[in-house]
Amino acid sequence: MIIIPAALIAITFHEMAHGWAAYALGDTTARDAGRLTLNPLDHIDPIGFLCILIAGVGWAKPVPINPYHFKKRKQGIALTALAGPVANVLLCFVCFFIAYGILFFSDNRILGAVAQFLIITASISAGLGVFNLIPVPPLDGSKILYPLLPNRILAKIMPYEGTIQVVLLIVVFLGALNGIIGAGQNFILRTAMQVCNSIFSAIARVF
Repeated sequence: MIIIPAALIAITFHEMAHGWAAYALGDTTARDAGRLTLNPLDHIDPIGFLCILIAGVGWAKPVPINPYHFKKRKQGIALTALAGPVANVLLCFVCFFIAYGILFFSDNRILGAVAQFLIITASISAGLGVFNLIPVPPLDGSKILYPLLPNRILAKIMPYEGTIQVVLLIVVFLGALNGIIGAGQNFILRTAMQVCNSIFSAIARVF
């Protein structure tokens, strides 16, 4: 009951960030497809969402883009891909900041429950961001590397994206990536906690 809405929030911000990045770079495909929205139902991939619920990591329905609308095609693809994980990290920090603010200024039980929900959302968002940075097709990490790869290598990789996705799905369910993802996730969470703790410690000294 808690994980589902938290995962939906993380997924929605991730995918909407892809769409807005593409739109800012000159591609209106995501906007025309109605993907510049906070409605989570427009972004859910059933299998990817199931992976989040079961394995703790997963993916959403890819935002459609047309890279030929970008002035610099490879760079546009990379920046659009990077926008999703960056949005997840920012969401993590914002959730922690609000949660710290609630716990700092109030001892209300209901608000305390809201703070706990925000912390869970931050954790899922951080995990989603780290998972998508893995440089394996079809994850964002592989697209971020596009500007660095020669066209002949890209041409060899792209036909196998479907097969690689199946292998990735198996690896996720087996938990083989838990260590890598957990390390990155914990780093982001610790950093967010330290930043928020420093901010509210300074506020406490003032008051």
